[in-house]
Amino acid sequence: MKNQTNLVRVGLLGLGTVGTGVARILINKGAAIRRDTGLEFRLAGVCVRNPKKKRDISLKGVRISSRPAELVREKSIDQIVELIGGVEPAGALIASALRGGKDVVSANKALFAERGLPLYRLARQTGRHIGIEAAVCGGIPVIQGIQSGLASNRISRIVGILNGTCNYILSEMSRHAKPYPMALREAQAAGFAESDPTLDVNGTDTAHKLAILARLAFKSEIPYARIFREGIERVTSEDIRYAAELGYSVKLLAIGQREGNGALELRVHPALLEKRHLLANVSGVNNAVLVSGDETGDIMFYGRGAGQRPTASAVVSDMIAIAQARRHNVNNLDPIFSTAGVRPIQEIRSRYYLRFQVLDRPGVFGTLAQILGRHGISLSSVVQKETNRSPVSVIVLTHRTEESRVQKALTAIAAQSVVKEKPVRLRIVDPETP
Repeated sequence: MKNQTNLVRVGLLGLGTVGTGVARILINKGAAIRRDTGLEFRLAGVCVRNPKKKRDISLKGVRISSRPAELVREKSIDQIVELIGGVEPAGALIASALRGGKDVVSANKALFAERGLPLYRLARQTGRHIGIEAAVCGGIPVIQGIQSGLASNRISRIVGILNGTCNYILSEMSRHAKPYPMALREAQAAGFAESDPTLDVNGTDTAHKLAILARLAFKSEIPYARIFREGIERVTSEDIRYAAELGYSVKLLAIGQREGNGALELRVHPALLEKRHLLANVSGVNNAVLVSGDETGDIMFYGRGAGQRPTASAVVSDMIAIAQARRHNVNNLDPIFSTAGVRPIQEIRSRYYLRFQVLDRPGVFGTLAQILGRHGISLSSVVQKETNRSPVSVIVLTHRTEESRVQKALTAIAAQSVVKEKPVRLRIVDPETP
């Protein structure tokens, strides 16, 4: 018979940075958690790759193994905490846990972004709970905020800075005019970027998190592959400086928006934000998510988006919430998702920052303006940077127009002999609407 007392036996898959933080909280704060919640969490088993490895945490009396499937099948365990990452074998282990009558807590953003829907359906079928607060924004309770705090709202938009590595790099490029390679190296040296930072800087990590938030905010099945993704690798300190002179900050943004016809815009890319925008001054490794509800208006969640302690805190918070739901016989509340269309990036409308490196000759700007006008692109401002050398930089800000028009115009402009570098295009996100 399933454990009916306030004792919760936990099986922990993974004892890396976050797993160690979770174990520390359960060991060091167990008495306080028991006093405040009436729940006692007992670490019944831990699965690691190398059980003989020396660790900086005492796990006396805890079963340690290298066989996760055995730990998942252990009948006495109430909750499985999955912190091994990756899509597989994590997905199969979580499915096995749910079928075996266990609740699951996970920080696995890739798995729940790409294959989350079948796991949610399985949880509903088996009457179990899934908690993934730690998968997005570390210790910031944005998932709980969307699911519970904003439950009475129809959410129309989410705009967020969801990756601390990218935000740190862009902040350093902005504050100290550092080129991208230098800012990246310093982020790695400070421990804010992985030795292989690809999934962070190319937008994959942010897209995973956007998929999870959009699914919950819009109650819709989100096809992860349909999320447009563009990273920060080509952002230059020159463009960051020019943007600042024009009154903008450059951030890697995750944007999810519900259109009037029910279709969704889902995109990840660097963007210019007016400095009065709530997200413009979120700096360093901090994350922030701006959520727009029909009843509340704009609400911003802000804080440290990663790190051992914030992420472990989110994991343990999910563990407590699920155990309390079990104790009070609350049914599984994971949402049911509908299907919504996703607009292709070519159809979105935005303002744009465009930079052209052109020969300093009479009539060059007329050529650029003619091509832009031929594609239906209206200009709001033009700046030519003074220099004693040629080529020179010409910066153009546009009015709102379709992405497809801009793409075609830039292709035509790049083919001109007076244009010496590939044109730069950055989208502008206004305070009122993405």
